[in-house]
Amino acid sequence: MSAVPETACAIAAQVREGRLSARQVAIDTLDRIARHDGLNAATRLLRERALADAARVDAAVTAGRDPGPLAGVPFAVKDLFDVAGETTTAGARQRAQAPAAARDAEVVARLCAAGAVLVATANMDEFAYGFSTENAHYGTTRNPHDPDRLAGGSSGGSAALVGAGLVPLALGSDTNGSIRVPASLCGIFGLRPSFGALSVEGVYPFVERLDTVGCFARSSEDMALAHAVMLGEAVSPSEAGPVRVAALGGWFAGRADAAVLAGIDRIAAHLEAGPPVVLCYAAAARSAGFLLTGAEGGHRHLPALRRDAMAFDPATRDRLIAGALQPVAAVRDAEAVAARFVAEVADALAGHDLLLAPATPMPAPRIDATTIVIDGQTLSARADLGLHTQPLSLAGVPILSVPLAQAEGVLPIGVQLIAAPGREALLFDTAAALVAAGLVACPPVPLLAEAA
Repeated sequence: MSAVPETACAIAAQVREGRLSARQVAIDTLDRIARHDGLNAATRLLRERALADAARVDAAVTAGRDPGPLAGVPFAVKDLFDVAGETTTAGARQRAQAPAAARDAEVVARLCAAGAVLVATANMDEFAYGFSTENAHYGTTRNPHDPDRLAGGSSGGSAALVGAGLVPLALGSDTNGSIRVPASLCGIFGLRPSFGALSVEGVYPFVERLDTVGCFARSSEDMALAHAVMLGEAVSPSEAGPVRVAALGGWFAGRADAAVLAGIDRIAAHLEAGPPVVLCYAAAARSAGFLLTGAEGGHRHLPALRRDAMAFDPATRDRLIAGALQPVAAVRDAEAVAARFVAEVADALAGHDLLLAPATPMPAPRIDATTIVIDGQTLSARADLGLHTQPLSLAGVPILSVPLAQAEGVLPIGVQLIAAPGREALLFDTAAALVAAGLVACPPVPLLAEAA
C-alpha cells in the first residue's frame, strides 16, 4: 500500500509540512493509474505537466512560501475541461483533431493556483449526453466496485478514478445528474453546486440553462475545501442552529430500490425530519428536462449533424436528432412546466433547510443489462439512472450525493442532500455529521486493497 494518504486534506497537510514531497505524490499517483486503470477511466496521463507542477509546489515549500491549501493534491478532470496544450475532446472522436486549448478552464486554473497537481483527463459520454459513460469511440468506463457494472455518467471516468482511490479529487460536469449519478454508483461524494456559482469558462457546453461543474471526493472535508478554492473564497463556517429536514415523497419515494429508501429513512430519523414533502410537478419536470436537454443539445450540434452525422456516437446522434426536431410549441410547454417546478422547489425550501431524495433508483446495473426491475416496474438501465436527479436539476439548487453506509460487499448507492441556493456549507456540514453517525461512508477501495 502506498504511503500517500487517501484524502486531499491529509496529502496537503503533509506536503505543506515538508513530510511528503509533491513530486513523490505525483509519481505515485501516475504509476497507480497506469497499473490499475483497467476501468478505462483515464483518457490521458499528464506526466510531464504533473511533475513540473509538483516541482513548483516543492520549491515553494523549500523556500518557506505558502504552496496553497491543496499543496501537492493530485486531481483529474473530465475531458470536457480545457487543459492548456491539450485537445478538449468532450468525448467525441470528431474533436480529436481540434486545436489544443490555449489555457486551463477557470476552475482548473484555480485548483492549480492553490497547489493542486493535474495528473489526468477522464472518460465521459460523448458531449456529456448520457448516464452511463459508454463511449463508442473511447470505450466503457467500468465500476471500481464491480468491473462488470456501469460507473454511471456522463462524468463516469472522474467518478471511477476517485471511487477506485486512484485520485482523491476529480472534476465533472452535471447537467441532469452527470455528477450525482456516478457518485452514487461509485460510492463517493459528488456535488452539483448552485447554478452559476462556479465558472464554466473553458468547459465545453451542453445545455447552458442547466450546465454546472463540480467535484468528486471521498470525504466531505475534501469536497468543502475544493469547492471553496474553485469559488475563490475561504471554506464557509459551519451553519449553527436547528435544521428543518424532510424527505421528498411522491415521485422520489417510488421507483427506487428498497435499500436506498431505507437509508433515507435512517437519515431522516437521525435528523429528526418532519413529514415528507411531495413535489407535484416532479414527474412532469423530468419529462420537461428530457425535452429541453434534447432540444438545446440538438440545436447546438445541428450543423455538425448535417455535415457528418456518422461521426457521432450512434446513441448520442439519435437523441440529438430527436431533440433538434422538437417543435417550438413543445419546448415552450416544457419551459412552462420547468418554471412551475422551480417555484415548487423554492416553496419547499422556504419551509425546510434540507430535503432528501435518492440519487439513483438502484445500485450500478450490469453493463450487459438493458433493463432493470424496481418496485415491480421494468425500467431502462440507462435512461432511468437519472430518474431522481433530472427534475431537480431544473431548480438550480445545490445538491450533494452522499454514499450510504453499507455492509461490506454490498454495491454502493447514494442519497441526494438538497438545499437552497448558496447553502453548500449546510450540505457539507450535514454530510460530515452523517459520517460521524455511521450513516454515510465511502466503501473500501477494492483495487488498492488488492494491491496491498
